[in-house]
Order: sequence, then C-alpha cells, then structure tokens
Amino acid sequence: MPETAIASVPQKLFFLYGTLRRGDDNDITRLMPAPRWVGEGYIFGTMYHFGAYPGVVLGGDMSVFGEVYAVCATLEDKLDSIEAEYPALPDEYAKRSVQVLLDGREVTCFVYEVNPQYVAGKPVIASGDWVKDR
Repeated sequence: MPETAIASVPQKLFFLYGTLRRGDDNDITRLMPAPRWVGEGYIFGTMYHFGAYPGVVLGGDMSVFGEVYAVCATLEDKLDSIEAEYPALPDEYAKRSVQVLLDGREVTCFVYEVNPQYVAGKPVIASGDWVKDR
C-alpha cells in the first residue's frame, strides 16, 4: 500500500499501561494491522495489581506511566476484544477518553479503565509503572 494511503487511514490514540505495552504478554506491536508509536506519557489515576495484569482507576493525583499508539479501527476492535476476553468479569474494563501528558503537551487518548468496584483488596502499584514493578 502506498505511504499516502496508510497515512489517510483514520486513527485513534490509545494510552496503554499494562499487558498491551511493548514486551508484555499482549504486546501491541505484535498485532496487525501495526500500530504507530507516538510516545510515552502519563495520566492521573491509581494503578492496582490484579495478579497477571494491572487495572487503573482514573483521577486523583497519582501518575500512571504508559505508551501512546495510533491505531486504526481494525486494531481498535482487536484491543477491545483483548480487554473483554481476559478479565474474569464482563464489566471489568470500560474504554474511556483521558488527557495524557505527552512530551510536555496534553493529548486526548482512549484508555481501558478498570471498574472501581473490583479494586477492593487489590494492592496499589505505587510507582504507576506496571512493567517496572511487575
């Protein structure tokens, strides 16, 4: 496909903080169609440890570290499927819009937020970095 055709495909930005990050179990860079790397950034939220994966509740004053990717609709569907397939509960995650601090500016991205009703008793990941503290 010519470079201009690839650039014209509508894309959305996603902030990924857990197993979809590079090198983790569901590494987004192994999925097709390939995402476009945008950078690393932070959101405000609290990260919880669910064993094999993390969950973030948005808001508050703690920082959560993650990676930002531009994805097309086909890849977005795959991400939605991954987030719906692995959790033990069908309402464990919801896709939300969030402001991400990226290279000194704010950009709007989608993120998968864990349902706050499921964090009781889960340990907080104080660093806000799943890969670092896994």
